[in-house]
Amino acid sequence: MAAFLTTGTVIIPNAIPDEGMFPLSELSKAGLKKAGLKISEKDIYNPGSIGLVDALVQVSGCSGSFVSPNGLIITNHHCAFSAVQLASTPEHNYLENGFVANSHEQEIEAKGLSIRITDSYEDVSKQVLDAAANLTDPAQRIDAINAKRIALAKEAEAKDPTIKAEVSEMFIGKTYVLFKYKTIEDVRLVYIPRQNIGEFGGETDNWVWPRHTGDFSFLRAYVAPDGKSAKYAKENVPYKPKKHLKVNPNGVNENDFVFILGYPGRTFRHRPAQYIEYQQKYLLPYTSELYDFQNQQMELAGKDDKAMELALATRIKRNANVLKNYRGKLKGLRNIDLVNTKIKEDQELAQFIEKDAALKAQYGTLMADIDKHYEQVFADAEKELWYNNIYSGIRSLQFANLTNSFKDALLAEKSPAKRKQLFDANVENYKKQLLGLHESYNLAVDKQIAAHMFGQAVNLPANNQLPLLKKHQLSTAEAAAAYSNKVLSASKLTDFPTFAANELKDASTFLAYNDELMDLQKELAQEMTPFLATQKSREGNLNKLMADYVAVKEKFQSKSFIPDANSTLRLTFGNIKGYSPVDASYMAPFTTVKGIIEKGNSGLPEFTYPESIMQNWLDKNFGNYLKKDLNDVPVNILYNMDTTGGNSGSPIMNAHGELIGVNFDRAYDATINDFAWNESYSRSIGVDIRYVLWIADKIDNAQFIIKEMGI
Repeated sequence: MAAFLTTGTVIIPNAIPDEGMFPLSELSKAGLKKAGLKISEKDIYNPGSIGLVDALVQVSGCSGSFVSPNGLIITNHHCAFSAVQLASTPEHNYLENGFVANSHEQEIEAKGLSIRITDSYEDVSKQVLDAAANLTDPAQRIDAINAKRIALAKEAEAKDPTIKAEVSEMFIGKTYVLFKYKTIEDVRLVYIPRQNIGEFGGETDNWVWPRHTGDFSFLRAYVAPDGKSAKYAKENVPYKPKKHLKVNPNGVNENDFVFILGYPGRTFRHRPAQYIEYQQKYLLPYTSELYDFQNQQMELAGKDDKAMELALATRIKRNANVLKNYRGKLKGLRNIDLVNTKIKEDQELAQFIEKDAALKAQYGTLMADIDKHYEQVFADAEKELWYNNIYSGIRSLQFANLTNSFKDALLAEKSPAKRKQLFDANVENYKKQLLGLHESYNLAVDKQIAAHMFGQAVNLPANNQLPLLKKHQLSTAEAAAAYSNKVLSASKLTDFPTFAANELKDASTFLAYNDELMDLQKELAQEMTPFLATQKSREGNLNKLMADYVAVKEKFQSKSFIPDANSTLRLTFGNIKGYSPVDASYMAPFTTVKGIIEKGNSGLPEFTYPESIMQNWLDKNFGNYLKKDLNDVPVNILYNMDTTGGNSGSPIMNAHGELIGVNFDRAYDATINDFAWNESYSRSIGVDIRYVLWIADKIDNAQFIIKEMGI
């Protein structure tokens, strides 16, 4: 009442948003107008018309949005990180010092980045499921479904060569949607803030609130002069998008309605208790521990070698992001005891089926069948995880796999003349692929990872033991480590210049080359083949089980579910809102430049920042970017929207559909969002547009960006 008497207004509590990453087809179910949306839902998406979704892009594994009519894109610093790394050298270290192109001519290629724009979508569930309707063998069923998905995509591309098509699974074994995308291959770096802005706080602050990271970057999309997608070329011109977002430099306030459009990666909320148990007991701890070990080795290799530090930077960053996320998930799973919650839900579902004669006739064995499936999964879990990580962990095995594949293709030709012809036609492409693998490679690191993983293999339970170890009589971790070290040390594949110069002279020289690393890769492939066949059969079985599980659960809960995220375009909404993560605490939804200064006072290297930030803050040189109630420039914002990996770079929009920030992270407690969402702890983090503009204007002298966005 005191607030009412003082201000003359009543603050009405915002409606708590339901969990959900709504597909475009489900926007009418979201209740956006009731929640606070001021524009029409058709302004967001209206088939056949231009809407906000036409400003959205998928930037490799991230999201982004057009913010000018000349193809300018805003996304996250970490989404452009790999391209900046590839463009950097010790002499021109754009990763550390940032990059500003004051003209189109100064913009440089963003190697490895491409852009997809959703063009249209169509439900093709019937066509996909009809292809497997008469099949009972699980492996044949999944093969038929996947083959039909590929065939439908190819058919769509044949009808319209300007698009790329993909059939996405919305509910496992139940619903499938054909998405058509426009692709842009020429992407360039325009403005990248320096590392101590874009990565301020480093891994210490990753997945943490309060946060003070300037996680933004600007790219530009280019096409050929005729408007068609084309690879990087000087004559290409900026792309003209159908729609670009209006930037609102005034930002938002606490409790304001906001929404996000983007391409969230994967969530797993419609899964049974056993799936969560597998994550908690096996996948999450194994992967986080392995990635932690890998990073320790890579950081050691780059400690006194700047070029190697740059080469390994992207691998380290990706590993660090995943391992901290997985440890956050583990913490969250234990905190909310999700496994037991799911067990109770599944028991209630089983009782619901048992009490209904019609459901019992159709789904009577469902829960027992799910139990049986996961008993098999748990039995092989440790071996499966080792197999799944061996190639990504030991980069040298990728060299051997690529080389053996090329050799096998040549040997398939019977005549020396044909082999020579095939070698000459493909050797440059082989070199290019091999060199690409070497760009983020260090032999000493690979040896340590190999020793670690082969040592792990020795200690696998008896029912998970690898035939490979028995064949080579490796009964101790020390023996296994010594063996892997010997194999890698002896291979010429680990030294690209020497191998290319001596072994790629001609087809006969290449075919004559072999080593223990290549033999090891062949042995692994042979050993893994039957295991992978078993996995495929299980996948086919699970496909049918999960379709039935979701179908009967919708009946049980008397509601239609929003499908799990799957890297297709989605909308989520909520409010700018703080929270209380632990007893006797409250986290406000805004951080400020003052917080950067305070963290910098710790003296920790991850909290260093440009001196110009301190000077401008002391001078109160905030320009038009001041948030008056804070008497400071807001840096990061917190909100209760439903996001996950892939939403990085998503535009945060206000009730009028104007850009007010860029999503980049979640609070540590919200890493569990992939399995369960709850308004009390699920918070996501974005960079406030006012901080983006302040850095561009006052710190990096990138005023051209502000002008191009029409501010």
